[in-house]
Amino acid sequence: MDIQIPVNYDPVLSVRETQEAIKYIRDTFQKEIGRELGLSRISAPLFVPRSSGLNDNLNGIERPVSFDIQEMSGERIEVVQSLAKWKRYALKKYGFQIHEGLYTNMNAIRRDELLDNLHSVYVDQWDWEKVIAKEERTTETLKETAREIFKVIKHMEHEVWYKYPQAVCHLADDVFFITSQELEDMYPDLTPKERENAITREKKCVFITEIGKPLKRSGRSHDGRAPDYDDWDYNGDMLFWLPSLEKALEITSMGIRVDENSIVSQCRAANCEGRLVLPYHQMIQKKQLPYTIGGGIGQSRLCMLLLNKAHIGEVQASIWPQEMIDICEANHMPLL
Repeated sequence: MDIQIPVNYDPVLSVRETQEAIKYIRDTFQKEIGRELGLSRISAPLFVPRSSGLNDNLNGIERPVSFDIQEMSGERIEVVQSLAKWKRYALKKYGFQIHEGLYTNMNAIRRDELLDNLHSVYVDQWDWEKVIAKEERTTETLKETAREIFKVIKHMEHEVWYKYPQAVCHLADDVFFITSQELEDMYPDLTPKERENAITREKKCVFITEIGKPLKRSGRSHDGRAPDYDDWDYNGDMLFWLPSLEKALEITSMGIRVDENSIVSQCRAANCEGRLVLPYHQMIQKKQLPYTIGGGIGQSRLCMLLLNKAHIGEVQASIWPQEMIDICEANHMPLL
C-alpha cells in the first residue's frame, strides 16, 4: 500500500455532489466519444474461457481471477483484465465494416494491482475498437485518433465547468506527442515514471508513443505492454497533469492492433510464442480478423481528473485496506 497526502487538500464537492458529478461525466462522455469516433454501444462479457486466448495478459505476471462452471467441466473461466482482444473478435462477429466501431463499459478485477492514489483492484473503463484499412496502420492514424479523444476530454472540461465551476480542473489546450525513445533521450537519468511526471508537468497533456519497444539506453521498454494486441510501433498512452497530486495521470492507453506479422515478431520478442497456437492468435495470423485501432479510457480516472480528486476511491466504489481508509478519512479524502 502506498498513499500520497496532498497538502491542504479540499475535495470541494460533498460525497453526494461527487456522486451526481460522476453520473453526469459518465453519461455525457460516453455519448460524446461515441459520436466523435463513430462508435456503437454494445454489451461485453465480464469473463471469458481461458482456452480462448481472449483475456488480456497485461504484463504477463498478473494473475486473473478464475473459477469453474458446473456445466463446463474441465474449462477454467477468467474474469477479464481488459477487453483488448475480445473487442476485435466482436467487430468480426457482428459484421462491422471499415471505419465502423464499438464501445462498451468494461469492468475488470486486477487482483495483483498495488494500491495507491491512482490504482484499484477494480477497473472501470470505456473500451472501444474501430475497423481500419491495412494501409491506415500508420503513426498519423494513431495521432489523429488521439487528437479526437483529447478533443472530447477537453470539451468535457467545459461541460463540467458549467455545472461545477468551483471543482473543475482546467486542462491543457493541446496534446504533445513524443516517442518513448525521445523521452528517454530527454531524461536519461530518470525512471520511466519520473520521465512521465517531468514531461507532463511541462506540457500538461502528453501522448507517449511506441510503448513496448526496448529502449536504447536501458534495454527495457518504457512500460509493459502485452505483445499480442497493440502493435508496439503504433500505440501510446495519454497523460494529463493532475494538480491535486502534482503528478501525471494516465487517462487512456490505445493503439493500432497487431497484424499477422507483428503478432509473431512481438510474441517472439516477449518469449511467449506458445500463445500463437491459441484460437484468437491463429485468427490474426490467418487474416480472419479485421485490422483495427482501439483502446481503453478510464472512467474513474476521467472523473478524478475533471474534478481534481486526490484518490481514485473518491470517485469509485472499491475495496481498500482499513489503514488506507483511515488515513484518507483523516485527510479529507472520503473513499466511496
